[in-house]
Amino acid sequence: MADRRTTMLEAAARVIARRGVRGLRVEELAAEAGVSTALIYYHFKNRQGILRATLDFINDRAENYTTDRDPDAPPLDARGELEQTLLLELQDAPEVRENSTAWGELRASAVFDPDLREDLARATLVWVQDVAELLGKVHPMAGAGALAQAAERLTALLEGLSVRWLSGSLPLAHARTLMAEAIDVELDRLGRAAF
Repeated sequence: MADRRTTMLEAAARVIARRGVRGLRVEELAAEAGVSTALIYYHFKNRQGILRATLDFINDRAENYTTDRDPDAPPLDARGELEQTLLLELQDAPEVRENSTAWGELRASAVFDPDLREDLARATLVWVQDVAELLGKVHPMAGAGALAQAAERLTALLEGLSVRWLSGSLPLAHARTLMAEAIDVELDRLGRAAF
């Protein structure tokens, strides 16, 4: 049963990435997933349930591809872990493109949907806190407020770079360079503030 639910969530992410939140139709989602509309409603109750579950799925999938490490590779230091986590959001892989596009569509729709706005705000807060924690591993003496502000800037920049890359306005290599430079700037700022 969990595999079928995953299949439906993968299909929801694809449909949202392709058609946007407004274009999400349960019938199309069911066809994309190869299931009945009744099964969609059984698992998710309503459209809001589909969106909420898809947002969670996208976040979980992003966490998997940004933290997945080769078991034979040497362990990363704190800075390497931070860089890898952020830079792997900018890679030319189908699931990353799909995730980033669906995230952008969910964010754009949240402007007009208060329920989705709340869900997205919670997901964004968790992401910012995760990045702040990684920054804190690099600069353990930095204050919580400074770490949160740096994480906010980095995640917001990453979203903007992702949109520009996906829309063809920015080459992927340049987006990655800009993100790496921003990481350097934030770490330097935190290092100076800690002493």
